[in-house]
Amino acid sequence: MHFISKVLEDYLADHSQEEPEILQELTRETHLKVIQPRMLTGRFQGRVLSLISKIINPKYILEIGTYTGYSAICLAEGLQENGQLHTIDVNPELHEIQRTYFDKSGNGERIHQHVGDALEIIPSLDLTFDLIFIDAEKKQYDNYFEAVWPKTRPGSVILSDNVLWSGKVVEPLDEKDKATKVLLDYNKKLSNHPKLDTVLLPIRDGLTLSRVK
Repeated sequence: MHFISKVLEDYLADHSQEEPEILQELTRETHLKVIQPRMLTGRFQGRVLSLISKIINPKYILEIGTYTGYSAICLAEGLQENGQLHTIDVNPELHEIQRTYFDKSGNGERIHQHVGDALEIIPSLDLTFDLIFIDAEKKQYDNYFEAVWPKTRPGSVILSDNVLWSGKVVEPLDEKDKATKVLLDYNKKLSNHPKLDTVLLPIRDGLTLSRVK
């Protein structure tokens, strides 16, 4: 679903920072080789993620849901010189294309790949994260949040993607649609959370920005 017209979407992109060439290359390869290329973060949202990361200047970033690595490359642009980005994906078949482009980006040594169940991997990471990006299985969003919460500090920022779910969050709920139900509850939880400042932004399919108080 387009929440604004295609013309306005193009205008937004054309009047935002240019997409780095490496990300254009990754986009082309993803469309050629990988199933569901629409899962790519894309130019405009990628520049949003990059700018948020640059403003925060995090030492440690956690990403849940790597896909082919587009968003990780964007987020890594804001890392401190000695920083690390840890990204988790359940699909081992994407590992090679991720690593190829992480290394091409110039931040390869600072991007650490994890393959498997994020809910098992997150507790094993002995780090406190300044920036967290949640963009994986929607039915697990609340579980991801609870898993990362002990890894935050006051000032940590949690970004949650696809929270508008193609507009389904404002349509009559099909009780069989578990993903939409989880997102409805998740959105309410973040907006009412006493230890978060939260704003839901109408960027692409919805991006929630939450700051730990």
